[in-house]
Amino acid sequence: GRAELRRDQAHRRRRRNAVVASVLAVGVLGTGGAAVHLSTGDSDDGVSVATAPDASGPATAATQAETSASPTPSASPSHSAGRSASPKAKKSKTAPKPKKSVPASKQPSAPKSAPATRQAPAQPTPSASSDADQVLALVNTERAKEGCGPVTGNDQLTTAAQRHSEDMAAKDYFSHTSQDGSGPGERITAAGYRWSTYGENIAKGQRTPADVMNSWMNSPGHRANILNCSFKELGVGIQDSPGGIVWTQDFGAAM
Repeated sequence: GRAELRRDQAHRRRRRNAVVASVLAVGVLGTGGAAVHLSTGDSDDGVSVATAPDASGPATAATQAETSASPTPSASPSHSAGRSASPKAKKSKTAPKPKKSVPASKQPSAPKSAPATRQAPAQPTPSASSDADQVLALVNTERAKEGCGPVTGNDQLTTAAQRHSEDMAAKDYFSHTSQDGSGPGERITAAGYRWSTYGENIAKGQRTPADVMNSWMNSPGHRANILNCSFKELGVGIQDSPGGIVWTQDFGAAM
């Protein structure tokens, strides 16, 4: 009768309202805040996850950071002026002492030439390599606190990290995916490192190794990479840019 018809219509209205509510809820979740993407997984494809933004609000340029990790499968590049990715400055060689003049036969020996003045060893200038060494030391300090073995510096990982920092600085972007579409694993492979596992942290705007390590250690994804006992080696890339220093950590374990 009419009562049954009214009940059926009311039931249909409630179902329509429920569908609208669920769509709105998805819309709110999809647009709220800036997500930080963490790629991780036990296969070649990793699993992408989005974490909620910090309660303190969106990160400023001084605290931006992203992280990527994926357990699967050389000359150092140069820096911009004022920074160098090459090893610490070598000491300049001292001038060799001149040989004594050969005395003439049956003649008084010629006076010895004056010894060359010794040059003071060149003092290393502030460089990205010294900052990279500090980052590596700070990483190992944090790993030791958790009972993890130290990572050692690796030239190929350093090349991959430095190339990525330079590319982000030159092309003004901030991402684990390069503008040519390559990701951390592809960049590390291109640098000649045969990996069984790898991980990457990036950051921008921090001024010192201590600052950037503090930012990374206060972010769960970055902290997990730093304290991952599976990683055995590390390369650090550092590049100045108009928006601040661009930092890259590439962790790995060789096959």
